[in-house]
Amino acid sequence: MKPLLVTFGLTYGGALASFVHPYTGFLVYVVFGIIKPDSLWSWAVPQGNYSRIVAIGFLLGWLIHGGGGWRLGRGGVVLGCLVGYWLIMVLTSFVAPVPEKAWSQVEAMGKVILPLIAGATLIDSVDKLKQLVWVIVVSQGYLAYEMNLDYFFNPNFDAQEMSHGGLDNNSIAITMVTSVGMAFFLGLHANRAWQRLLALACAGMMVHVVLVTNSRGGMLAMIVTGVSAFALLPKRPAHILLFALAVAGTLATTGENVQKRFMSAFADKEEGSDEGGGRLEFWEGCLKSMGDHPLGVGPGQWPVVAPNYGLPARPAHSNWLQNGAEVGLPGVGCLLGFFLIGMWRLYPLIKDYHPVHDPWSRYLARMVICSLAGFLVAAQFVTVQGVELPYYVGLVGVGVLALNSNPGTGEVS
Repeated sequence: MKPLLVTFGLTYGGALASFVHPYTGFLVYVVFGIIKPDSLWSWAVPQGNYSRIVAIGFLLGWLIHGGGGWRLGRGGVVLGCLVGYWLIMVLTSFVAPVPEKAWSQVEAMGKVILPLIAGATLIDSVDKLKQLVWVIVVSQGYLAYEMNLDYFFNPNFDAQEMSHGGLDNNSIAITMVTSVGMAFFLGLHANRAWQRLLALACAGMMVHVVLVTNSRGGMLAMIVTGVSAFALLPKRPAHILLFALAVAGTLATTGENVQKRFMSAFADKEEGSDEGGGRLEFWEGCLKSMGDHPLGVGPGQWPVVAPNYGLPARPAHSNWLQNGAEVGLPGVGCLLGFFLIGMWRLYPLIKDYHPVHDPWSRYLARMVICSLAGFLVAAQFVTVQGVELPYYVGLVGVGVLALNSNPGTGEVS
């Protein structure tokens, strides 16, 4: 009963609150994009258009309040890359062999991009960025908590059968990896002790979920996240000690089965490895498809054309290469640009000598760079479909760049 009341309360409360404070509706939309209540609580919450109701209320409220502000500064180009990616999806859908699949992908991406654009125009303070970060970390942390409960108390737990809102175990690992860096740095810099403990607890639960998913790409990406976190970490004794404790805790929970699973990414020949229709064969097929169709074959069309390259009709084990095959070099370039250009422009802000709008700009920049570094690696090993989280993390970066680009902030362009 409680999950149903929470879901209905957030749905209609968020939609109505949007007419007074549109950003509240956006935050609720982000919560639903992460936890997917009708999937998380399927035993109590019926299938419904909860996110759509919130989105309609949020977008109407956004329009009523004048459509937000459009002073995106150096974040404008970053957000523009994502819009360009979507427009290329639309154009390539006209030549797709199976148009209904292509337009379905366009619609799904539109549900991410349109609220993202509106949300970006509403971010006019560091406080709003901090609210977004907390929503991401706590929502993902709660999801990790539920999955850890299932692991410890479900005698029939099977990592290969893990699923959530259409995501399999590999995609779940990606969402966790993409959140760990954000949670870790929030645990370093949050204002109150209980907030720091909450953020670090969320980070710990996320790390454990990555381990129990048995996702080799997720494990590799978590290593990259750890290396990135140490590189970005302010080298103060307390911070280094906390990082060392985090590493020790992770190693202590990495059992022999997890180690063998990770090493099998380089050694074994099962499905998903480098032989018998595995990753390298799919990657080679995508590269050939890009050579044959530089402008792409259309969104969602790789499984349709894969048999032309002697491969099964299934995803390509790589988000970047499959996107390259489907929306062409311009499309995947725009998608990568959203993440990479954002990270590149955020990097100077982490330096102590670089003037910033607010000290939290440095902390937020570290969170985004660390989180997206893990995501970029993880997504090379999995075709990510239905994962909205990385775009919300990227939006935090867009907001930081916008606040540090506007006149009067002390930013030096």
